[in-house]
Parts: sequence; structure tokens; C-alpha cells
Amino acid sequence: MNQSIRYLTKSRFKLAAECPRKLYYTGKKGYLDRSLDDSFLAALAEGGYQVGELACLVHPGGIRVDDLDHDVALAKTAELLQQDEVTIFEAAIAFGSMFVRVDVLRKIGTRIEIIEVKAKSYSAKKDGDFTGAKGQLKSEFLPYLQDVAFQRYVAQNALPGRQVHAFLMLVDKEQFSTVDGLNQRFKVVVEGRRLRVQVEPGTTLDSLGQLLLATVPVDEQVDMILSDTLTVGPKEQRPFPEAVGAFALAYSQDTPLPPVPSSACSGCQFKAPSWPLPEQPKSGFHECWSQAFNWGEADFSEATVLDLWNFRGKNQLIEQGVLKAKQVTLEDLKFDGEDPGINGMTRQHRQWYVCQPEWPGGGEYYFDGAGYLSARAGWKFPLHCIDFETSAVAIPFASGRHPYELTAFQFSHHVVYEDGKVEHRSQWLCAKPGVDPNIDFVRALCIALDKDNGTIFRWSAHENTVLNKLREELLASASPPQDKDALVSFIESITSRSVSSKEKFHGPRTMVDLCDIAEKFYFHPSTNGSNSLKKVLPALMKSSTALRETYRKANYGGMGVSLNFVEPIAWWQERDGEVMDPYALLPPVFDDVSRDEADAADEGLSEELKEGGAAMAAYARLQFEDLPDARRANIESALLRYCELDTLAMVMAIQAWDHMAAATAKS
Repeated sequence: MNQSIRYLTKSRFKLAAECPRKLYYTGKKGYLDRSLDDSFLAALAEGGYQVGELACLVHPGGIRVDDLDHDVALAKTAELLQQDEVTIFEAAIAFGSMFVRVDVLRKIGTRIEIIEVKAKSYSAKKDGDFTGAKGQLKSEFLPYLQDVAFQRYVAQNALPGRQVHAFLMLVDKEQFSTVDGLNQRFKVVVEGRRLRVQVEPGTTLDSLGQLLLATVPVDEQVDMILSDTLTVGPKEQRPFPEAVGAFALAYSQDTPLPPVPSSACSGCQFKAPSWPLPEQPKSGFHECWSQAFNWGEADFSEATVLDLWNFRGKNQLIEQGVLKAKQVTLEDLKFDGEDPGINGMTRQHRQWYVCQPEWPGGGEYYFDGAGYLSARAGWKFPLHCIDFETSAVAIPFASGRHPYELTAFQFSHHVVYEDGKVEHRSQWLCAKPGVDPNIDFVRALCIALDKDNGTIFRWSAHENTVLNKLREELLASASPPQDKDALVSFIESITSRSVSSKEKFHGPRTMVDLCDIAEKFYFHPSTNGSNSLKKVLPALMKSSTALRETYRKANYGGMGVSLNFVEPIAWWQERDGEVMDPYALLPPVFDDVSRDEADAADEGLSEELKEGGAAMAAYARLQFEDLPDARRANIESALLRYCELDTLAMVMAIQAWDHMAAATAKS
């Protein structure tokens, strides 16, 4: 077999199932590729490598085929399959120009079991057989089921006369660890751009305690997929065998399949932010839309329907030929076109302002000063801005803990006094390997916020969700700390939670969501309607004269102002006539990972782990990698600086809106 064969592998099939055109762009050096599929950042944050090694321990006696050469790997696998019974890790199987590596392959006589291992949480009670109420496969599990379906298809054709059965091995959230320090038995070793897991010597199946992985038979679901169709081109569906044959042929011949534009294009890993310059990597997205719609560079300078925030009708508009935001009508948005009322902007207002950038009062941005002041009326000084960083570790820290339970490892805390003084008052970070930080996190936060009755601010629901989960953990603990009642009382005082479908509990000092304030009262076209803090802060830097005057001088830092910036820094800076994003002024978290890859970490993660992906990856490195003291200190310092900027950004939002509201009141 010729090593130069361009194989359709598992990862390439996954790309083709997402979008057939991606096969042409993947692996080409001339194209931008923001994918984290092969990045150790995403693998660390998800815990995939550790789960893979845990799966191997569940199958003692397995033989690993780790040869990178396809021919050698195929030959070794074929030789092992001559045995009547054998377990193979990374078994190599090929059919035509399709090639798969099976995570765990078990052969018992003529029976072949293909086990695909995923660091994906699973609950038999909640997820069952992966089907919804109408019998359809659940979208969150579909990519994993398609993955193992492709493997079974290849194996069935490559191994005639064998009965091939498919399984998913997933992280079972219903189980809990019966062993302390289990996650520290799986250390990560970074070798260039590759990861490997070093299992602590003496670790056996018996030493793992209660099994944390569920092996779920999925032959019925695979049968559904193999008898269904896949998209091959615009409005072109083919039966699974024909589709994978078309994918394999196109990839082997390096032939581009037709573009299939859809709402998914907004998250394409081959999409550059704008039309690339000649010296920049090519953008697959721009090539696709240029070919599909006969667009030129000027067309991409305008907002498209992909830019509409929180709008579910994008695919329908694209199918109708409505591609640019300015073509969208009020009817498309189901919007009456009325100005915002006393409760601020609705979702449709924000969408419409992307399509037609005209709003009450005109100007470069929209701000409802009266609405903001009304919301602000109940605030009490000093104001407290807090931000959390959290993780969800697949293999638990301690006995009694479930997989993917929340781990709160860091917070930052800024204070704004009534006279306008700003202070980075406190912060907390615990990244010591093997230490469960949750209880100490709550204690430290309580100490930080319990000195007065000032209003507490968060950005989005994350902080409220985290504290409610920590409350549940305290209440459910079999051996709670002595101060459990005090900690629960503190959490309840600053959070809100649903008591029933019709009733919600609000603590007397419930945190105020600044994201909600932004959504209702502030719109800048550069955000495309998004309320993400990392979108809103650059917009405020452009639109607020108060922020420009306050932060254009290097006066933030030093004793009494910042806990991390010893040398004062100017947060408002211009480069080539553009106002800089303050986050771009910070050095990267890692010295061995590019900024682009770190910034893209969130996009490479699953939905349940998506918030704070780069911070989660940093925490994972601090937990599972044997780092020199200097590198460990550098990563911790970077985490502290980024988290400090998160809470400073919240302060900046309040400062900008206060100034805008005052100017509105005078006019």
C-alpha cells in the first residue's frame, strides 16, 4: 500500500459531515485554520487524553498500535487480528482510501467490537439511547455517533465475514470516584505540539475504584445513520455509502466539493475575520461564498445575515437568497419596528440595528440614558465587580466527587467607591495539583465581599450558576465543613435561583447582571448585537470619551490600584488609527502557544465547557503537567492579569455608561 494515499480518516470524515467543502481546506498550509481539533489546549481542557488512558486501563492486556506509518500500522493490526481473541488500542483499518484508527477494538472469535472513547459526559437517566421525543438522534451526540458509524462502515467492508458491533465509551456522570487523588494518576507530558499521558506506575483496573466510564451499545443508532443520507452539495443528499465514497474520492484527488453555505459558516475554522490580504493565509469561507454567490471583496465589507445576534432563521434567509443584513426585513425578524420602551431593547431591536443602523437619537451608537439611570437607581456604594474562572475535570479530585463536577479555582474583585476611586481589592487563585479548591473559594469570596453591603456585579449568568452549584455541593456533602451553614447563607444572600417553575428566589444582595444592562440599554454596531464582555469592551473604548481620557495615560497599576500590574499601563491605545482591544495588550497566557490559538480555545470546546476555555486549559496544565517552577509562576501570573482585566472591564463599562447617562441628562 502506498503511504502517499490521501486517506479519508475519522477526523476528515467529521469535517465532511459538517461541511463537504472543508475537506479541500484541511491540512493546506496556505489556508487559515483556527481548528483546535489537534490542539493540546482543547484536549487539556476537555480531559480527552486522560479519559483515553483510563479507557485503556479498563481493558487490561490490550496491545497498542502506535506506529504513525499507515502501512506498518495496518500490517501490525492485521497480524494481531489473526489471534482468536485480542484487544487492540488504536487498531488501524482501511477500506479503499478510507482509514480509521479504532480507540479500542476487541475481537472474540468472529465478533469485532469497535469502541469509540469520548470525553463526553453521559447520564443513562437523561441521555438514554441518544434519541429525542420524536425518535430522532439527539444533536449533541450525533457527531460521536456518526464517528463510530464511519468506523463500523469501514470495518465491515474491510473485514468481511466478521460481525462488527459499535459502542461509545463515555464519561458516566451518575458515577462517583471511590478513590482520592485519582486525577493525579494521569499526568500530561507535552512534547512539542503533541500530548501524551503518563500513568502513575502501579495503576491498575483494581486501583481505579468505581468505574467512571459507561460503555453504551449503539448498533441501532449506527444502523439509523448508515441507512440515512449525508449532505454532499447544495440541496444534494446521498445515501451514507455513496456520500462517504464521494468524500473519499474528493479528498484522495484533492478536488473541492461544492460549497454549502449555511448558518454554520459563522463558526467555520477556515474563516478569516475579513477579506485576506495577498500576504495573509487564504480564507476558505470567503472562497466558498465568492463561488456560491459570485461575491467580490466589497460584498464582504457589509454585514451579512451571519452577523445577526441570537437569530435562528439564518438558514431560511440564506436559502431565500437573503445574504446581507441590509436585505433583512422587519417581517423576517417578526418585529414591529417600534422604538425601545421603558424596559429597554429587545432581541429584535438589537437584530434590526445590525440590519438598519439607525436608532433613536442617531449617532455612532445607541444608549438609553434614562433606562440606565432607572436601573442604576438602586445601586449601593461601594460597587463590587467580580469574575470567576472555573473548570470541569473529567476525572475527579477526590472520593465522592462525580466526573465533570464544577471546580472554581479563581476570582478577581474590583471595587468602585462613591468618589470614583477604583481599586483591585482582592483576588484568589488555587491551582495546586490535586487540591479541590471549591470550599476555600467560597470562604475567600465571602471574606472579600462581606465587609459592606455594596452592590455586587457579574457579567452574564456564570457567577450565579457557579455559586448555586457550590451551594448544592455543600448541602449534599457527606462530610461538610464546620462553617457549612455560614457559607450556604452567604451564597443565598447574593444569588438567585428557581424554587419552582413559577417561583424564583432572590437573595437580599442578589448580584446585578451587567450583561443584562448592556443588552437592554447599549448597542454599538461593531458588536453585531453581541453582549459578550470581550465584544462590548472594545466597543466602549471606541465610543466613550470618558474611557479615552481616563485610560489613555499610563496611570493604572501600582500599590492601591492593582494587585498584578506593578508598572502602570495605559489601557486606551491606538495603533494604525484603530483603538486597541485592551485584551490584546496583555502577553499570551502560554509562551509555547500562539495568541490566536489561545483566543480560539473557547470555540474548540464542547458547549458544556465553552466559557473560559483558555483559562481552563491553563488550569489543566497547572494540574497535570510537571512544570518548572518558573513556567508555573508565569502561567499563574498570566491568569491573574487576565482575570483582573475582566473585572476592570466591568468597571470601565460602569464608568462609560455613567458618563454617557450624565451627558444625556444634560442635553
